[in-house]
Amino acid sequence: MPPPSDPNAPQGQPDGPQTQTAVLERTETVPEVAEPGDHERFAHYVRKEKILESALSGEPVTALCGKVWIPGRNPDRFPVCPTCKEIYEGLRPPEDGD
Repeated sequence: MPPPSDPNAPQGQPDGPQTQTAVLERTETVPEVAEPGDHERFAHYVRKEKILESALSGEPVTALCGKVWIPGRNPDRFPVCPTCKEIYEGLRPPEDGD
């Protein structure tokens, strides 16, 4: 068995290609997000009766902007979808009083 080498002794140059590595330390500040992807979510406009139907049946709803999904999160936590808002503001008042 060869004797252990001195770790402080000068080392010879390796015969192959050389690589160097460095450690980069950084601190990331991430906004408080309840669930992954929440920063991309909006609250969308959907008829109230459609939300209730979806809650009972589990069927997806379609927002004014065309997004189709099954509601499940509190919409108060998200900004309003700009497309839904623009469409909603352009709608005329209902004629049946709703």
